[in-house]
Amino acid sequence: MLSRISYILCTAIILYAAFVFYPKWNNKGPETSLGWDAATYYWYLPATFIYHDLKEQKFGDSIIDKYGFTPTYEPFVHESGNVVITYTSGLALMQLPAFAIAHVLAKPMGYPADGFSLPYQVAVQLWSLLAALVGLWYFRKLLLRYFSDTATAISLLLLVFGTNYLNYTGVDVTLTHSWLFTIYTLLMLNAGNFYANPTAKYAIRIGLLTGLAILIRPSEMIAVLIPLAWGMNSILPAAIASRFRFLLQHYKSVLLAVLCAVLVGSVQVLYWLYVTGKPLVYSYADKGFSWKDPHFFNYTLSYRSGWLVYTPLMFFVFAGLAVYLWKGKNRVAVISFFLLNYYIVAAWDVWWYGGMGGRAMVQSYAVVFLMIAALVEWLLTTRWIKWPVFAVMTVFAYVNIWFTYNAHRPDGLYDPTGMTEAYYWAVVGRFNVPFETCKLKDTDELYRGEPKNLQLIYSNGFENDTTASDVNPIAGNRSLYFHPYREYSPELVFPFGKAEADWVRATAKFKFMDEEWENWKMLQYVVGFIDNGEKIKSNMIRVNRFVNAGEATSVSFDVKLPDHAFDSVYVLFWNPGSKATLKIDDIEIYSFEE
Repeated sequence: MLSRISYILCTAIILYAAFVFYPKWNNKGPETSLGWDAATYYWYLPATFIYHDLKEQKFGDSIIDKYGFTPTYEPFVHESGNVVITYTSGLALMQLPAFAIAHVLAKPMGYPADGFSLPYQVAVQLWSLLAALVGLWYFRKLLLRYFSDTATAISLLLLVFGTNYLNYTGVDVTLTHSWLFTIYTLLMLNAGNFYANPTAKYAIRIGLLTGLAILIRPSEMIAVLIPLAWGMNSILPAAIASRFRFLLQHYKSVLLAVLCAVLVGSVQVLYWLYVTGKPLVYSYADKGFSWKDPHFFNYTLSYRSGWLVYTPLMFFVFAGLAVYLWKGKNRVAVISFFLLNYYIVAAWDVWWYGGMGGRAMVQSYAVVFLMIAALVEWLLTTRWIKWPVFAVMTVFAYVNIWFTYNAHRPDGLYDPTGMTEAYYWAVVGRFNVPFETCKLKDTDELYRGEPKNLQLIYSNGFENDTTASDVNPIAGNRSLYFHPYREYSPELVFPFGKAEADWVRATAKFKFMDEEWENWKMLQYVVGFIDNGEKIKSNMIRVNRFVNAGEATSVSFDVKLPDHAFDSVYVLFWNPGSKATLKIDDIEIYSFEE
């Protein structure tokens, strides 16, 4: 009874996220239902059934120009000269019913039947949402096989309210993660059924589900661990021998499962053969895995996009692992899957996964949460330990709600490309902060008090600089001018000793002719210190964050004086690779005391 109520509450917040908080079909560009990676996964369907162009994809530029799902259309061009869709076709196969319905309705509703207009976006979003809710319902059934109703109810609430599963079912549901969560849930249920009753029905289901998981994401080939090891609680030779005898005894069912998985996987092989003439194609260009040096720390604890930094509830997986080793069921399948999947996810060289807090682990929660459910079950048997632990879990769930909200609001405090330790701790759990806090995305120093004894120690309006531009200056007769792709300004150095001061405040006026959205290309305003010709400290901010294109704006930031002796200060502007045209004027550097 409690788990049913819990499921209803979980469904309610997912539906609220989907229909009220952030209905993606109301958005434009990359924030639509088919924005970013979602468009690439889905691309097979219109390319096949509408444009009949899987090899050249000539329609791509016009679609991206029209809908803006990504900033540019940059397909992977194979050595054969044909275009290969980067991601495999499993998710498109799952979305086929939604695509078909939308295609029938698009023209009668007055929309282009081009595969990408609003009916297609809404249909794919709603179909994916339905699949996620079905998966969550069956996940409840899976938990009830091994845990009490109360532990199941709490575990469901922790999953949905406490982890980024909420984001990938209620908002970014058109990506692979919630689909794979549902597939893993059904795979575990059918694996349990097969070992209780090894019939062809369950073998077929296991094969199809395993093949689908791999077809959606090839790295999910570790899914085979679940049907192979389900029910095993030991890796002692006797346990392995027993499992081998069972599979050998039912070899026909095993072969049937393998055949079904191969048939599903052959869909991708046939696509690659058709487009390139080769059965296997690596379409991720220069992206790959660092198997010998996985990015465990960065993936897990980086402030940029760390899994446990933005989904701290999952810290309890490691406590749950200890409990599961002690008294869990299906230990071999669950623990080996978790550890191997964690290794694979951390080994991927693009370890930040688009900046959404460890999203690559979400599908594995179907397996991993068995360990958290075991922890919850054990906590319920304790007299007092459960209360502080559940309190911490509640706080961590609040962090997840904060993260989900701020990741999608236009004025949200989560910045997928700009998170730093200083900025994270200044904003986590908050929904409103002073605008100046944004500077902590680049510098870890921000003076919040009222400066004392403010003294001007350097100024430069470029009036006597013949290399500066006299065309439409910001102020006076000249401004420092950056044409597209100019990287550096001259390094401006002036003498200054520490004297009676604690900080320097750097100001300047800026005018950008164009917007620059890519974080690494933004103009950097750098201030540093020199001792006997050696640079000993510097700090900077990315100016584009604070200036609207076409507006002349004064920007300032503070740098704490180093403890090390110094004799001069330098100012530098660095514009790394940006096409933006900009002007700079009226540099002023002040010293002040706290």
